[in-house]
Formats: sequence, C-alpha cells, structure tokens
Amino acid sequence: MSKFISFIPIILAFNSLSFCTPAITKPKSESELDKKINLPKGFKIDIFASNVGNARSMALGKNGTVFVGTKTDKVYAIIDKNKDHKADQVITILRGLNIPNGVAFKNGSLYVAEISKISRYDDIENKLSNAPQPVTITDKLPIETSHGRKYINFGPDGKLYVPVGAPCNICKSDDERFASMTRMNADGSNHEVFAHGIRNSVGFDWNPSNNEMWLTDNGRDLLGDDIPPDELNIANKAGLNFGYPYCHAGFLEDPQYGKEKKCSEFTKPAINLSPHGAALGIKFYRGKMFPESYRKKVFIAEHGSWNRSTPIGYRIAMVDIENNKPTNYKVFADGWLNGNQTIGRPVDILNMEDGSLLVSDDSADMIYRISYQG
Repeated sequence: MSKFISFIPIILAFNSLSFCTPAITKPKSESELDKKINLPKGFKIDIFASNVGNARSMALGKNGTVFVGTKTDKVYAIIDKNKDHKADQVITILRGLNIPNGVAFKNGSLYVAEISKISRYDDIENKLSNAPQPVTITDKLPIETSHGRKYINFGPDGKLYVPVGAPCNICKSDDERFASMTRMNADGSNHEVFAHGIRNSVGFDWNPSNNEMWLTDNGRDLLGDDIPPDELNIANKAGLNFGYPYCHAGFLEDPQYGKEKKCSEFTKPAINLSPHGAALGIKFYRGKMFPESYRKKVFIAEHGSWNRSTPIGYRIAMVDIENNKPTNYKVFADGWLNGNQTIGRPVDILNMEDGSLLVSDDSADMIYRISYQG
C-alpha cells in the first residue's frame, strides 16, 4: 500500500456549480443512430455489436476476433463469422475479474489488465468457449481503484505499456508508479517507469512514421468549467515528466502544488484538448478505406465530462499532423450528446483490417463501425 504525502481536496468557490453527467438513452435502432450521429460526407456509422455490457478497451486477434474489456468483471470476444461487418456472436470468455478494462493481443495470447493484476491467456482464439487457465504476468500493481482502470498495449519495442493513474484528483505519493506510464517485458520482468507526471491516461498509440508514443491525459477536476484542458502528449523518449501534480496543460500552475515547481520545468503537451472532455482511446488511422486526407491522422474518443456545468465531449475528435506534430484539433463525429441528453459515451477506437474503425461505448453497451462509403 502506498504512503500518501498529501491528499487534500481543494475547495474553491466555483465548486458550487452544478456538475452532472447527461442522462443516457440508448439508440433503439441503427437508423436512429445514423440519424443522430454527425459524420463528414461519405462516412457511415453502423452497429457492429450490441449487448456488449460496459464495453471499454478493444484488441484485435490474429483471426479477426475483437476482444473487449469492461468496467465490471467480464471480458468479451466478438465474432463476425460471415464477414458482413456485423457480429454473429458475442461470447463472454472471462468472468469474475476485478475491472478488466485493458486488453492486448500478442503472439496468439490475450493479455488482460485488472486493477492490480495482468494475466495472459494463451491460444485464446482456439479456446473461446473454454478459456485457458491464466498465466500471471504481474499481480503487484497498486490496488487503488481511483483512476485504476488500465489501458494496455504493446509498443514497437515489444514491451507491454501500462499506465498507473493518480489515486486521487490532486495529490502526491512516494510511490513513483502513481501518475506515470510504466512498461515491462511481456513476461512481467523489468517493470519500470517510462514517463512521469501523467494524471490519468486511458489511451495511447505509436506514430507509425517514427514510433513515438502519443497518449491522452485527463486533466484535474474542480478548477472550473474551462481549466485545465485535457492533454495530448508525445513521449519520444524515456524519462519525460509532463507536470502533474504541479503543472497542468503546460501553463497552469496548480493552486496547491504549483509553488513547489514551475511549469517551465516540465515537458509541455503536444496539443491541449477540450477541458474535462475525458479524452480516452486514441489511434492513428492505419487503413486505406478512408480518403487520403484522413490517413495517418489521430482519432480520439472523448468519453464526455462530468465536472462541467455545460457538458462537453461525447464524440470522436481528430487531430491533423504535420512533420509528426499535431497541428489542428477538431470534431470528426458527434451527436451522442444533445443538450443534457446523450445516447452514448465513446471509449476506445480500433483499426480493422478492412480500413474501418470500431468505437466502443460503455453506456450504450455497443460497438460501432465507422466506414467510408464514398
């Protein structure tokens, strides 16, 4: 158990604002979804799978199986047998786990991240109806559940990357793993901190042009509607520090800890995102279905705010890139949010082999498919 140096919430005058999460009304049909979601001309959204309860992170198996982690206790496998881009089977392959948010696939094995544990399930695509016994990769991650949902993935270096969120809104700890990005070998050995000062990352990917890690980071709460923004950070080497808890978004010194260290001492975000939009899953588009102008762009699932009097997020954003740097942040798909009503909350994005994108939704319990029709 970590020892906290400080865990004192800041109570400010604007904390009296009325914060809320919009009421969820799931889309009743594919036609309703298509009418409500706004996409650029030529794009289409369909329901790839429904009844995928609390769908969170996704991973693609070698044989086309879509694995889905959740915020409850289950992990799903989704099968499209006839390749018509609609799920034929949604199989619950694992039960009784401790918030198995993170899933990754490598060399025929499924890696599943719970709050404090990562396990490996070998030859999983041949054993969907009777999952193999897990091999423990590590069971020594922190047990704190605040910001404890893990997104995991393997980097170009073959290492398994595992973020460990801050166990609070704003605090410090003498356990250096908190508020960091860690990595380890595939067998769990050589676990180390790769980058510091990351409050809560629930999505990252590597730029296919230069293998640099791009990661989303959720900004702290309770400083008002418009500060701080979420961050898109680039970790192009080990040892960087992005500022939490001292500095937010590269410019905002924290009211409690900002006097200890200045923003100039830390790596600035590559670009700032919407305030409290809850930027989660992020993927570079690697397919060829979309027009050339969308290729190698970054897509971000914004889960949506709770710490804001006027909700924001509940959409898919896109970031333009020039010389391997983000240049423009804009909306790609929205319509999940309408005033104080929403039909869902996007979580993660997955590149499919045909060039389409899948989007998970943990409130509508669905997996969407975004394609380009021309």
